[in-house]
Amino acid sequence: MSGTNTIQAEQGVTPGHHGSNSNVTPGEIAIGVVIGRASEYFDFFVYAIASVLVFPKIFFPFEDPLTGTLYSFIIFSFAFIARPLGTVALMMVQQRFGRETKLTVALFMLGISTAGIAFLPTYESLGVAAIVLLSVLRIGQGLALGGSWDGLPSLLALNAPENKRGWYAMLGQLGAPVGFIIAAGLFAYLLSALSSEDFLSWGWRYPFYVAFAINVVALFARLRLIATNEYSRMLEERELQPVKVTEMVGSQGYNILVGALAALASYALFHVVTVFPLSWIALNSERSISEFLVIQIAGAALAAGAVVLSGVVADRLGRRNTLGFLAILIALFSFFVPHMMDGGDNGQTAFILIGFVLLGLSYGQAAGAVTANFKAQYRYMGAALTADLAWLVGAGFAPLVALGLAAHFGLEYVSLYLLSGAVGSLAALSLNRALELKD
Repeated sequence: MSGTNTIQAEQGVTPGHHGSNSNVTPGEIAIGVVIGRASEYFDFFVYAIASVLVFPKIFFPFEDPLTGTLYSFIIFSFAFIARPLGTVALMMVQQRFGRETKLTVALFMLGISTAGIAFLPTYESLGVAAIVLLSVLRIGQGLALGGSWDGLPSLLALNAPENKRGWYAMLGQLGAPVGFIIAAGLFAYLLSALSSEDFLSWGWRYPFYVAFAINVVALFARLRLIATNEYSRMLEERELQPVKVTEMVGSQGYNILVGALAALASYALFHVVTVFPLSWIALNSERSISEFLVIQIAGAALAAGAVVLSGVVADRLGRRNTLGFLAILIALFSFFVPHMMDGGDNGQTAFILIGFVLLGLSYGQAAGAVTANFKAQYRYMGAALTADLAWLVGAGFAPLVALGLAAHFGLEYVSLYLLSGAVGSLAALSLNRALELKD
């Protein structure tokens, strides 16, 4: 209770008097962040896993498995291209109709796009139109994810005590391993319980129905929070409001770019340990896919613990120092990618478990590590666009690039790809630090 009162006092709010019928405590903000991010990541991983195990077979049966998977990964990237467009478009909706309307539109769009994929006919029944519809719905997911930004992570970070910012920053990032565990668990169960024919006919659709239901729950949980007068007042006091995109880019474009590149190593590793190895095993190994998913679930559980640990480490070393140190570890890890992925079951398992731990430690602090660079009035939109650009540059094309390089040139090139992300992070963090010292 004393921690809550301290934060309220910092905001000029007298404890016990709020001027509205609702209190918004830091704990409630944290819960809203975790629920919102976990639901989005569940959608994300349901599609990602299906893009490896299902879509190449039912939408690209006219191609060999490798080419079909690469085509599937092209469509996978559409959401990341659309995401910043969704952020800008729905920020305009917010300016005109309010944040509740914006979030409702975004989450309904996400739910409809996700559920729509579950009802899609296959290539055999609809031809090329099925691929077009899949692409449109994937773009819809991207637009919705961009538009679902509610400012909660920024508000949580600004309300965090000085010595607890790393801890608060990691809370939203917990959604990634939680979402992966649920999505991978569903697919692992369906693969083990159903025949291959039943899985490809109807079983794969079930996780998309679940994703729609989770979106509905998340919608009401988040609307309950953001519809309060207290939440609105807190956003306004912190100047967390949309601005015109031309003004944003013109004034803060450099900070957006540096912020996106600062976490490049984390975002590149994100898909190199989740989507890419699943596709590599599916195409090049006799290993059971359901058993491999269980290994990845174990890795995600380790990642969840590592995300929590990252909050402790960051509060001692500093968030940017933590990101830099982890970028160096990811660079070292990249050199072992070929040896582990070509090292049989034991080597692949080691790659997954070690990779997920590094991912948790680095991704736990990847969100908004340099958003303090933004002027107050630009922080709301700046944080959203920074995340969009980081996903686009670091993760959007990672499965396509990693699988294409590995298949045509060898796993050594996946090492170079991951190493380039680590180098990009270190360069951006160094440049940001140099400019801070100059100022």
